[in-house]
Amino acid sequence: MSIRSGGRKVSFDLLASDSSGDDGSLSLRPASDPFLSNGGEDGRSTRRKRKSKASKKRKLAERAAAAGDPGLLAGLDHQTPSLAENDYCEDGMGFGVSENRSVVESVCENTVVGPALEPESSQVSCVSYVELRQRNVNGSVGDEPGDEETSTRESSAGQWRPESKGNIAKLAKEGSLDWNRVMAEDPRTLGEVSSSDSLLIKYFIGEIYGGNSLRSTISAGNEKKRQGVYNTMFHVPWRCERLIVAGFFVCLDSFLSLLTIMPARILMTIWRVLHTRKFQRPNAAELADFGCFIVLAIGVITLQMTDISLIYHIIRGQGIVKLYVVYNVLEIFDKLCQSFGEDVLQVLFNSAEGLSNCSPDNMIFQLMRFILDETIAIIAFVVHSFILLAQAITLSTCIIAHNNALLALLVSNNFSEVKSNVFKRVSKENLLSLVYYDIIERFHITTYVLFVLSQNILEAEGPWFESFATDALQVYLCETFIDTIKHSFLAKFNEIKPHAYSDFLEDLCKQILNEKPDERRKDLTFIPLAPACVVIRVLTPVYATVLPYGPLPWRLIWIIFWSSLTYIMLAICKMLVGLSLRHLATWYIYQRLESKQHVD
Repeated sequence: MSIRSGGRKVSFDLLASDSSGDDGSLSLRPASDPFLSNGGEDGRSTRRKRKSKASKKRKLAERAAAAGDPGLLAGLDHQTPSLAENDYCEDGMGFGVSENRSVVESVCENTVVGPALEPESSQVSCVSYVELRQRNVNGSVGDEPGDEETSTRESSAGQWRPESKGNIAKLAKEGSLDWNRVMAEDPRTLGEVSSSDSLLIKYFIGEIYGGNSLRSTISAGNEKKRQGVYNTMFHVPWRCERLIVAGFFVCLDSFLSLLTIMPARILMTIWRVLHTRKFQRPNAAELADFGCFIVLAIGVITLQMTDISLIYHIIRGQGIVKLYVVYNVLEIFDKLCQSFGEDVLQVLFNSAEGLSNCSPDNMIFQLMRFILDETIAIIAFVVHSFILLAQAITLSTCIIAHNNALLALLVSNNFSEVKSNVFKRVSKENLLSLVYYDIIERFHITTYVLFVLSQNILEAEGPWFESFATDALQVYLCETFIDTIKHSFLAKFNEIKPHAYSDFLEDLCKQILNEKPDERRKDLTFIPLAPACVVIRVLTPVYATVLPYGPLPWRLIWIIFWSSLTYIMLAICKMLVGLSLRHLATWYIYQRLESKQHVD
């Protein structure tokens, strides 16, 4: 509800009450009320005096409480029973407002009596347990004194009042710090202060007698850890090197078969044709031998036309590309040619089998396919032979050089191999392929050493064998050391047990005995055509130095003699190596069967 007075708007609703302040309710009366108009000036002066006295008494009470003087507080108590705070203000509308503090309940009931819209027609009763500031509109100057005293006493009921003289408690003074009393209460105080000086010493002594000095960063191992260390240090290197050596002799046996068995089979086929004077279609094995012989012959002839000195000076004169970089590039191409040469030779053998078993109507097609596959094989293995020869020349250049080029080549090549293989996740099948690559690489290194030996025989001056033996031993030891590290940590990181290498060796022994491979077995694939071309190329000048000067027929006799002697030596080596491998393979397979029976 809004009330207009003197042309002004009141922004709040006025709730009138019949009572004038006994119950703490809000009572507003307009200034035009006849009760207010009769004695307005006298009421204002009275209230101003009362307000001034109350303010002075309140200030004195606050000073007395701050000073702690009980006499002054008692005098103020006798002078007035309560210090009521009555603040009177008059707004612009002519309403007289008296401010009282009282404690009321927090329940408000609003009861509107009648439909009248005047302020007196509504009554609000508010009760709260908090201290409120209320404004009561005094409608008349002639309010009874009893009502004002009652209002003053009620307003002062919730205000702090100084107690009587007998009940005033003095503030206790804070006692001074007595060091003897503190030490008596807590004797450890001095110990705690002095212990900070010996804290470092106590910590160091505790670390000395606390156990293992590295206990905070590593724990004690167990039997499994011990077995893992022994596997990395002893079992895996021993079994891996045993497998590589056995594989090396398997490659040597295949190499000797190419130089001894294949020429013998070709000579037997030619002798049969000349003896019977009847041309018979050769079988698949004979066609395969003829194909390999053609590849070998063309490869040797091509390498014979190659100027080794020119290649040596080209490699030695490189100023930008270092020798170990050239060697690494050639080794990468060597592995690519190995993989491709395996497929090419398998295709050639398949064409030979198809040509030997085809019908006469399909003869031309099979013959053309065999010729095409033979041409591809010739190109592939001539390129592979040239790569091996360039790699052998690079190794010879590093050995001849006196600026530690051989050491740089071995370190760069071998440790790059470790880096590229050790930190990869590999399976047992991939590990077997890696072992086979190491076996073939070991045999290729032997080919390179033979090339260096032939070059020293032909061109070295003075004592050279000791230096050659030292360099060759360094190459082999470095290669063995790197293979050991590589396979040891491959087995460690991939949790491969040492008996996996024993399984690989067992499969290799079954391959030696020509047992039929099963689905899970992977045989060692080695094609000795390219190494044979290189060996024949580098040993031919050595044989040429021992031939006597004379007429051509005499030289031909010596060539046949040395060739026959060499063939006999190679055949003897072939028989020794082949029989030894078969004997050892049989023994190892028997030992493996017994060990498996004991385990079961």
